[in-house]
Amino acid sequence: MSPAASASVAPGPPSKLAALGLIYAWGALHDITYLPTGLMTRNWRIVTDAGVHALKELRDASPSTARRNLRVLARLIDLGVPGCRPRMTRNGDSVAEIDQTGFMMTSWLDGHHLRGRDLTLDQAHELGRVIARLHDSLRHLGTTEGLPAPPEQLRAQVTETEAAVAKADHYLAAAEAGNTPFDTQVTEILHRRKLLINKVADERPRTHVPAGPHGWIHGDLQHRNILWAPTVGHDHNILRVAGILDWDRIRIRPFGEELVRTATIQFGSERGALDLVRINAFTRGYRTILPLDDNEVTDAVERLWWKRLTDYWHLDFHYDRGDTSCDDLFLSGEETLHWWTNRRDEVKQAFTSCRFSSPMTDSHDLGSRVGGSAMVTRIDGRGA
Repeated sequence: MSPAASASVAPGPPSKLAALGLIYAWGALHDITYLPTGLMTRNWRIVTDAGVHALKELRDASPSTARRNLRVLARLIDLGVPGCRPRMTRNGDSVAEIDQTGFMMTSWLDGHHLRGRDLTLDQAHELGRVIARLHDSLRHLGTTEGLPAPPEQLRAQVTETEAAVAKADHYLAAAEAGNTPFDTQVTEILHRRKLLINKVADERPRTHVPAGPHGWIHGDLQHRNILWAPTVGHDHNILRVAGILDWDRIRIRPFGEELVRTATIQFGSERGALDLVRINAFTRGYRTILPLDDNEVTDAVERLWWKRLTDYWHLDFHYDRGDTSCDDLFLSGEETLHWWTNRRDEVKQAFTSCRFSSPMTDSHDLGSRVGGSAMVTRIDGRGA
C-alpha cells in the first residue's frame, strides 16, 4: 500500500491525548492532524499553546532505545547536524510512557520532501556532504551519549545461495496459496528471482568482513526522512537540507553501506532505473568529507546488490505479519534489482568515477526551487 493510500485508514488522535498534554505541559490543544506519509509509524502534527510539534507513537524502538537515540539527536543538532529537537516532558524525560505505550515529541520544521530527480546536481552533491558529516559526527560522539563503541572488526552476513532459494520457496508457497493480484505478481517474481540467484551464485561476496570504515549510522536515510527548505542568509528560492528525520534505527554498519543504500533509494525511480548521474554527484559529495576509496565503495555496492537479490523483508511483512504497507516497495524494488543486475559495471562506475555521464540518464538539472514541480508534503512526523 502506498503512503497516499494509507490515508484512507488514517487513525484518529491517540486515546491518551489528554494525559500526554499533562505530561508534556503543552497547555491548550488547538489542532491535531494525522500524517499519512510514514510507512510503518503513527505520527501527528500537533498545535498547542507550546507551539507546533510532531508527535510520534513508538513502534520501531523501545522507550529506552528511543531515549538514547534522542540524546544522540540533541547532541548532533548541537554539533550542526540539521534535525528536529526533542521536546521534554515536564519531568525532563524525552519519552512519555502511558499504559506500556511510548510517545515522543520533536519540534516542527516546514519544508519539502524531495525525490532524487527533483534535486539539482549541486543539491545531490550537498546531500552527500551532509550525510558524510552526519557519519563523522556520530563517529566522534564516542560513548558520551550512551552509544557503545563499535567493534574493531565488523562482520556482515552474506546470505548463502541455498538459504536464499529456500526463503524464496517459503514465500512462493504462501503466494501460490493466495488469490490476490499481489499473490500472482509475487509468484511470477519469485520464480524469476530463483533463476537469477542460481545464475549469479558465483558472484556473491566471498567474505563476511566489509571493506572500509564502520560505525554508528542513521539507518533509514531516504526522501521521507530528509527535509529541504530555504535557509537563512541564502537565496530563499533555493532549497537546502534543513532536517534529517526519524532516528529509530541508529545502528552500527559500514559507512559505505548507508552511502550506497541511500543513493539507490533516493535516486531510484518507479520504473526501476537508477539516476546514475545524480548518484555520482551524491557520492562525490560524500567522499569530499569521508574519503572512502574505490575498493571500499565497490565492495559496498556489490554487497547491497547481493542483499537486494536475496532479501525478502517486504514479504515477511505481508505473509508473516499481515502488514501490506510495504507491498509497493517490493514491486518497485524488483524493477530496480533487474535494472541494476543488467548494468552492474555501469552502476559501480557511477559510484567511483570522478565524473560520470550516461546517455541513459537525463541530467534534469533544472533545480529544486520553491514553487517548482516537486511534491510539497511536510515532515511526516517522524522527526526522530
